[in-house]
Amino acid sequence: MTSTDLPAPESAPLPEREVLTWETFPVAVRDLAHKVVDSGFVPEVVIAVARGGLVPGGAMAYALGTKGVGTLNVEFYTDIGKTLDDPRVLPPLMDTSELPGAKVLVVDDVADSGRTLALVMDLLEQKGAEARSAVLFTKPRTIIQPDYSWKDTDLWITFPWSAEPPVTGARSIDA
Repeated sequence: MTSTDLPAPESAPLPEREVLTWETFPVAVRDLAHKVVDSGFVPEVVIAVARGGLVPGGAMAYALGTKGVGTLNVEFYTDIGKTLDDPRVLPPLMDTSELPGAKVLVVDDVADSGRTLALVMDLLEQKGAEARSAVLFTKPRTIIQPDYSWKDTDLWITFPWSAEPPVTGARSIDA
């Protein structure tokens, strides 16, 4: 029996995932923006929670016609299903001096455990902002319910901006 005659090894089935594609992303953002508008909330500032909320945050700012945009960089997830003990805000820090009394929409990709979103919402409350939150996906175990969510899921999510591993090293180009 040669190696080509051997049966293919059984591989473990991949876990089921929620997959957001580049084609579906604008639909999700527009649906989410309609929820915000329909509620009567008109944000003066959109704050994207980096990194996962950067692309949705920018898209939401455009969809809502909001010119004021900022980012807060929060580190919590270190790999699939792996987190730090607690989320933490990383530099560079956003200037929050103009936020007291401002209507702020915090945008992230997912409220998974909800701990990142809770940290950001608490920070904005301390700064005196009137803040609401919007996420593409909400998981059932989140400790904070976002004000606006496009879809509920209990699956791991593949986002189009993070579907591929980081680019490292030199790439060879065939001549």
